[in-house]
Amino acid sequence: MKKGKVRVTGCLLAAALMMTGPGTQVYGSPLAGAAEAADIALESGNTPTAGVSEALAQVLLESSEKAIQLAAQEKEQVSENETPVVTSEYSDIAIAQVDNYVNVRSESNTDSEVVGKLYNNSAATVLETTDNGWYRIKSGNVDGYVKCEYVVTGDEDLAKKVSTRYAKVNTTTLFVRSEPSTDASIIYMLPMGDDLVVTDESVDGWAKVTTEVGEGYISKEYVVMSTEFVQAESKAEEEARLAREEEERRRADAAATAARKKSSSSSGSSGSKSYSSPGSSNGQAVASYASQFIGNPYVYGGTSLTNGADCSGFVMSVYAAFGVGLPHSSSGMRGCGYEVSLSEAQPGDIVCYSGHVAIYVGGGTIVHASTPESGIKYSSVNYRSPICVRRIF
Repeated sequence: MKKGKVRVTGCLLAAALMMTGPGTQVYGSPLAGAAEAADIALESGNTPTAGVSEALAQVLLESSEKAIQLAAQEKEQVSENETPVVTSEYSDIAIAQVDNYVNVRSESNTDSEVVGKLYNNSAATVLETTDNGWYRIKSGNVDGYVKCEYVVTGDEDLAKKVSTRYAKVNTTTLFVRSEPSTDASIIYMLPMGDDLVVTDESVDGWAKVTTEVGEGYISKEYVVMSTEFVQAESKAEEEARLAREEEERRRADAAATAARKKSSSSSGSSGSKSYSSPGSSNGQAVASYASQFIGNPYVYGGTSLTNGADCSGFVMSVYAAFGVGLPHSSSGMRGCGYEVSLSEAQPGDIVCYSGHVAIYVGGGTIVHASTPESGIKYSSVNYRSPICVRRIF
């Protein structure tokens, strides 16, 4: 293409030089002079070659415009052929890969203060990399340094494996369908603000989720998608957690002793069911009180322990009897109280699942408002994978 442009310019320049005459000025620079000579020839009306010069000027103008267009097309073509660099949303995520935890320190050396702990498979955002092999990270309320050798960065597969993908409902009632189609049957419903764990997003516009009745599909149009990781625990948060757990152990032991001494109330011979009032405010009392309502109906959106409640309405109403206000939302309950591990779960703890919530009663068992078909019942705590366990008392 460059050779073609040079040939055209050369021919036009030769023509311009051949047509020099009275009134035509010749410049030292032949490339610049060709166009200028043509312009001057047009201005002087006493040259017999004025018509030819005018035609030459027009040719030069058209050639210049064509060159500009070709250059723009070349630039556009190069831009179209370039492969865009797409940065993964996980590129700045560091995942701890240790036996238990790695200390997060105030400075990039092992002599500095420990400000928190990043537990195995917990995640942090990398803020900078030091020259001596440390990352500065931000995770939860912890901002500090960890040695690079204890975390993995840029591993999208690992980041997806240790994170949880959520779809939060932003419509009045979200329908979960049996197939990714608005014509498919509705298998479950969730209210505004609740969320579900997403297991697959391969179908355009739809997300596969887990529910109380099994897996189903939701339209992404009615949810907000997010990714959550387990984050670091600050030194102050760890100290507060250990103190709460120790106090709760003492209270739970005392409650368990009292519960064993107290006889359970019996129902009347007429067949009508009676319920005992809430006892002292502790986890065992909550579990015992909730268990009275086994067999009562499940009602979507309901909060009545006798006439029908949904899963979060059941937990909310049980705790309301003990003077504790909880949100009517399974996802909202994940932020109430404080978290304990499933292995340390005690009666009264709230067990949170994808789009569902229950009360732990001990012995690996929960009580919950399950489905419209089964109502309020007992289930194994591991009948589905819990997301977290929250302790109120």
